Amino acid sequence: MSVADKLTSRLPMIGDRGERKDVVAVVKLHGVITPTPSPLARGSINLAAVESALTRAFAHERLKAVALQINSPGGAPTQSGLVAERIRQLADEKDVPVLAFAEDVAASGGYWLACAADEIYAHRTSMVGSIGVISGGFGFTGLLERFGIERRLHTAGTNKSRLDPFSPEKPEDVEWLKKMHGQLHELFVDWVTERRGDRLSGSDDLFNGDVWLGARAVELGLIDGVGSLRQVVTERYPDAEIAIAEPKKPLLARLGIGAPAAASALLDAVQHKAAWSRFGL
Repeated sequence: MSVADKLTSRLPMIGDRGERKDVVAVVKLHGVITPTPSPLARGSINLAAVESALTRAFAHERLKAVALQINSPGGAPTQSGLVAERIRQLADEKDVPVLAFAEDVAASGGYWLACAADEIYAHRTSMVGSIGVISGGFGFTGLLERFGIERRLHTAGTNKSRLDPFSPEKPEDVEWLKKMHGQLHELFVDWVTERRGDRLSGSDDLFNGDVWLGARAVELGLIDGVGSLRQVVTERYPDAEIAIAEPKKPLLARLGIGAPAAASALLDAVQHKAAWSRFGL
């Protein structure tokens, strides 16, 4: 064989790209669930922020499964529901299984997201659950009086100013809020029951808003096993490659522009820190 023939034999044939592997696509759902993310979309989850990552994940040609990597203390119930419903819609359209993996915490809305998966796994130290509803705020009436500030509020509609932080709290407003919480809690319980079915233990503690570590969460039926994403995916799909589905970066991030306005950024940081701190994080 001539030198030219030897060199030619080593060149790849046109269209010969080797065997294409199956894919397990990973979508990272990290942060507080909120409808108002920062302009850089860092550390927050909502449908607008994760839509592109979800569509990319489910668009792989040789897709075997989609893995959700969840690390969230929860947040807005509506965004939790919207993201979870979008995951189920895509999973049904593509007819592929969805696996969820809890990291530090998959609590409240974070667990709502996990229930969009067909199976849920967690690390033995992960905090899982918090099937309940919470809201909080501040009352500034004493502060206004101290500085001699007069509150002027004009409404049309008897209940338009419910829970106004600059007005004294009314018992009827608190009762209204508790009813709203009760309705949201029922929806949460219905969703978990629908998705987990007879895997749930039936324990009275399931829906009291508490959280559990991985092993106890298995006993309660909140998750299917203890294990990490790479461990479970490698065992389940040994011939597949793991592909991270990244969301499209917002315009400000692509332009390399820094943080949003300082006051807004500080307020967001405080709110997000409060959400994480409930779980010691």
